Amino acid sequence: MSSGSRVIGARLRAARRAAGLTVADLAEQWRDLAPARVRQRLPALRNLERTIRAHEAGTNKPGPRYQLLWARATGKTEAELFTEAGRAPVSPPAGRRRTALEVGVAPELVGYFRQQLPGHYSADMWLGPHMLIPTVDAQTRLLQRLVRDADSPVRRGLLEMGVAYAALLGWLYQDAADLDRSARWRGEALDMAHRHGDPQLVSYALANKAMHAVDTGDGAAIVDYAQAALDEERRLSPKVRVLALVHLAHGHGYLGDRDAVDRALGRAQALVDRVDGEYPWGNACRRTPRYMDIQRATAYGRAGEHDEAARLWDEILGDQPDDHRRDTGVFRARQAAALAAADRPEPEKVVEIAAGAVTVCAETGSNRLRAELAALPEHASAWAHSSHGRDLAEIIASVT
Repeated sequence: MSSGSRVIGARLRAARRAAGLTVADLAEQWRDLAPARVRQRLPALRNLERTIRAHEAGTNKPGPRYQLLWARATGKTEAELFTEAGRAPVSPPAGRRRTALEVGVAPELVGYFRQQLPGHYSADMWLGPHMLIPTVDAQTRLLQRLVRDADSPVRRGLLEMGVAYAALLGWLYQDAADLDRSARWRGEALDMAHRHGDPQLVSYALANKAMHAVDTGDGAAIVDYAQAALDEERRLSPKVRVLALVHLAHGHGYLGDRDAVDRALGRAQALVDRVDGEYPWGNACRRTPRYMDIQRATAYGRAGEHDEAARLWDEILGDQPDDHRRDTGVFRARQAAALAAADRPEPEKVVEIAAGAVTVCAETGSNRLRAELAALPEHASAWAHSSHGRDLAEIIASVT
């Protein structure tokens, strides 16, 4: 090991720490920031971490590909990082556009927004949309401003976070039944995804457009967006494919095509165990217990397969944890709808479930849950004039 290699290794370690990155963070940044042709050749994250440690120890000199990634992730130039010991770094040419650090958009900000994202997802399950929208709205707008000011590669990291935050904000407005604002932020997410250029982000943003179409009940639009998200499917990560396939199933559910529902969900089921944590966004399939069963029960209900949906909901909700308050309320309302419209309805159980879901609706302010509850009387039309039917109408009236 030469003294020059040791000096460069120490310089790399200092640059990583100055950027606020752990070794694991840097490995993920490399995957995010690499050009497509380079990304396809990179090893797994664990092997990338070993490579980083070898570079910092001076036992393995970075080649041109890794020199580019070090520079992109730390906001330094390759000359600043890799000049030999004893030689002054090469000064940037006159007139060069300043780096992100020089214009005040530090690389650490990408990590800051990345770290905040899981907390927002968790808060959404507990608080519902109204208390969270102001925070996520402000952060999403801040990301948009930072994108305008940042140089590459910081801009690329900010664009990825911009997609994630705009998609989350679109979801929060959708949960609040503000479909116009939801559509706007879904569109912003897709625009930033195209600017970034990563097929994973573009497909994720298209899957979110399909999610927005779910609340309009437009089965054809859902299918179109989901199929667009699955374009060049072999290039996509398991996570993105699962999200798109699930929405494809819901679109077919609205169109009443049970066989197509089963085909789409069968493809998603084969992938769900392969979903990893490489991307910090779109993690519902990892954090929701019995995710695939829930999607199947929901899609069956939309396809009019109420008996099958009721059977699945009975199995699922015995395992559903209490801490997913808003989501559990939505699932209970869907269970009640299936039981209300089944060949052998269970009015007493429907009323009991509806009463519990109404409490969750009042606590979270979820208009998505309110809409699920408002649809219950239609599913219960066959016994609407019974005592249970009148009790159900009174319960639903308290939140509609």
